Amino acid sequence: MSLKIGVPSKGRLMEKTFDWFGARGVTMSRNGAEREYSGAVEGIADVELVLLSAGEIPRELAAGRIHLGVTGSDLVRDKLADWNQQVAELAALGFGHADLIIAVPACWIDVETLDDLDAVASAFRARHGFRLRIATKYHRLVRDFLTETGVADYQLVDSQGATEGTVKNLTAEAVADITSTGETLRANHLKILGDAVIHRSQATLFLARAADWGAAETAAMAALAAKLQIATP
Repeated sequence: MSLKIGVPSKGRLMEKTFDWFGARGVTMSRNGAEREYSGAVEGIADVELVLLSAGEIPRELAAGRIHLGVTGSDLVRDKLADWNQQVAELAALGFGHADLIIAVPACWIDVETLDDLDAVASAFRARHGFRLRIATKYHRLVRDFLTETGVADYQLVDSQGATEGTVKNLTAEAVADITSTGETLRANHLKILGDAVIHRSQATLFLARAADWGAAETAAMAALAAKLQIATP
């Protein structure tokens, strides 16, 4: 048996992950054509590379089908209930930075904080007869955050496309989305609430608690952890 590590299958996340491991003496490469979803690992024995979409990796970790996985910390927290019972966070990798935030129309000049949003949401419901809509892909994180901060009278609407465009398209009044620079939000005439950073995400190496940790996998993990200079749970 071998230790399976899931890595994003394309783009800058894959390249940066390969760079991060390579800088620590573990060389990763894709096998063959771009549509091939397996790869090779050199510099450490008994480690197998599995290429997956970043969104699939939390599910594969929770199911124990991979032992390790690199994905955004936002995806693990949103997709997995009680995420820290299912996975262990081994290392923040220092790239893939993005903030999950709440943004409202820039023309709402009196709405700058979550308290302002709560007041607007109450007034909106009284006026329109339905709750203020917040478009997002991150239902668990956003709902938990708004519950903790005391915002009520809202409803989450699912957005799997261009979330920033939902306000312009009149399918939502506000958005909760990932941003790294804020440029797309500004281009869509939205502004970030000053106290509404829900989570600061970055690419992170996670360990699956439910994976099969036999003697071979445990030995490979110990060797890999020594090479990467990280602690294991």
